[in-house]
Amino acid sequence: MAQPAVLEAELAPYFTTKAPFQFPYNFREGFVKYWPIVSLVLLVLTIPAILVFLGIGVAFMPVSFMEGANLGFAYSIGMVINIARLVLGIMALPGLFNRKRQGWVFAYYAQILSVVVSIFSFSLIGIILALLFLMLLFQVREYYN
Repeated sequence: MAQPAVLEAELAPYFTTKAPFQFPYNFREGFVKYWPIVSLVLLVLTIPAILVFLGIGVAFMPVSFMEGANLGFAYSIGMVINIARLVLGIMALPGLFNRKRQGWVFAYYAQILSVVVSIFSFSLIGIILALLFLMLLFQVREYYN
């Protein structure tokens, strides 16, 4: 097996053997089969949204760093992380279609960033969904060589 990604060895037991449940075999097979297609569609839908948010962010940038308006900094950091997630998702696509380990690693890094964004935005639903998806990622890891 290839060299593990950052934190992969530490997180793997918690999302596989020590996980509260295992996803059914048929679900994992279907996920691996259709995930690249769904991911491609979602990435295409995400690009215009990020461009719109970047445009709005530029419009509000002059007033976003005024006293008491710390949301501008959080917004900027969030957008940078979301753009990084988008880039990682695009980089993961060829590997996901070909079931290569590198595709899984890029998807793993994008999901780690998703967990970080959810934690910093205090989104409990986002944290739960990101961790569930991370658990699914670890349980399908063996499909990617």
